[in-house]
Amino acid sequence: MKPIARRLFALTALAAAALTLSACEENLGKGQPLNVVSGHIVMGATPDRPAVGYFRVEGGPVPVELVAVTADLAQRVEMHESVRENGVVTMKPLFRAAVPAKGELIFKQGGKHLMIWNINPAAVRAGKLPMAFVFTNNNNERILFDMPIKQASAAGADGSAATAPAAMDHSAEPKKAASATPAKAAAAPAESEMDHAAMGHGEPADAAKK
Repeated sequence: MKPIARRLFALTALAAAALTLSACEENLGKGQPLNVVSGHIVMGATPDRPAVGYFRVEGGPVPVELVAVTADLAQRVEMHESVRENGVVTMKPLFRAAVPAKGELIFKQGGKHLMIWNINPAAVRAGKLPMAFVFTNNNNERILFDMPIKQASAAGADGSAATAPAAMDHSAEPKKAASATPAKAAAAPAESEMDHAAMGHGEPADAAKK
């Protein structure tokens, strides 16, 4: 190889190495990206009851908020939260949920959760519901995630079976926990003892079913 050609080859190799190093440093500086890493849906115990959704989000390099979760193959999706007030557990709509930088946001049984009305039968047969998670970054970034669907009778202890909140009553007046003994109150009713569909969040009368 001639001296000029060798010099050109060396310069090209150095330039390529510099670009690669720069890209690596940039990626290291950003850290892990914002992402939905896991989740599942538990169907209601009966067809007239809404399904419930749980999931986990890993935060990216900056704090953001989850402002909506949508699904084209469901009539309606809402974020809810179980709240204890004066010894009574109630369900309230949730409009925003913080995702800390490099932290996590968890929707789980007994806390934040999704209520999902009238999932398209085709999605139920397929065993998954494509969902879009909308965040307050990059012009409301949307992250797509296929949520596996479990039947209530087949779900596990991670937020399913008879304890799934799909049977929760959001509309009924919350019941105060009965006293187990004169000095000790009974535990708050499990989410499965309430009916989300009857809590004023039932099926809208004029909403079109998909």
